[in-house]
Amino acid sequence: MQNRNTLISWIILIALAIVWGSSFILIKKSLLYFTASEVGLLRITITFLFLLPIALKNISKVNKKHKYYLVIAGVIGSFIPSFMFAIAQTEINSSLTGILNSLTPLFTLLLGLFFFKLKVNRYNMLGIVLGLIGALGLIYASAGGKGFIINIKYSSLIMIATICYAFNVNFIKSYLKEVDSLTITSLTFFYVGLPTLLYVLIFSDIPTKIINEDKVLIGMGYVSTLAILGTGIALIAFNKLIKISSPIFASSVTYMIPVIAIIWGIIDNEIFKLIYIFWFLILILGVLLVNLKTVNLQKMTMGEKAIGKK
Repeated sequence: MQNRNTLISWIILIALAIVWGSSFILIKKSLLYFTASEVGLLRITITFLFLLPIALKNISKVNKKHKYYLVIAGVIGSFIPSFMFAIAQTEINSSLTGILNSLTPLFTLLLGLFFFKLKVNRYNMLGIVLGLIGALGLIYASAGGKGFIINIKYSSLIMIATICYAFNVNFIKSYLKEVDSLTITSLTFFYVGLPTLLYVLIFSDIPTKIINEDKVLIGMGYVSTLAILGTGIALIAFNKLIKISSPIFASSVTYMIPVIAIIWGIIDNEIFKLIYIFWFLILILGVLLVNLKTVNLQKMTMGEKAIGKK
């Protein structure tokens, strides 16, 4: 049984890396047919419709207080990032976006330290510094030393999105720990998706576009894949992965996503410089230090003391 779970865990992990690593190229392709705001609206709406049966089944499981928390989690963890990524990718390429997405664990630790009483150590703090240095190096290198202000402006939107994800991780852990993960996933999209659907149908130009422009259906294919596969199914699979493996194993998908994003970028003829690898490795080293387990750090510290005594 253990071997079977191990095999399934690896299959899910690799599948998630491919799906989430492909999300950025799907956003890029969607922007050929829709504006950034329309991509954000559609991503939320389609995910909401996909998860609606699960949400309706689970809505009675949560109390009034949890419903307020789920609204907050939906807005910060799903609604805002959907727009930030789409707007950012109007100016920066998909591979850079995928790499910068790796900042999420760093901001998770940083926000946990300042707002959620999370205990950290010097190795974790060093990881945060290295991660931010790697991110800034990537932003500068991708601008070629020119247009840095424009590049950092749009790259900062990715950082805002990762900060939102990071806040959400800490928020859910602190205020929604009694609610199961599938209920959280479905209901966060339920509470932000219902008003978004109404806005799309009443106030946006999206229905008119879909009816009058045949080529927009291609764009709908990209957005639907992004929403259903990259958001709905992927989140359910990720929750399953955590249950049959461990949070540490599941979080290792963070290191694989940028690789897939880079591969898609190269396939799509995006400019990729060797210097990117240098800054990317610094960023990943930072993420590794951030994720370093306390137990390992305690052993390292004890080892250092023993050496000192000798």
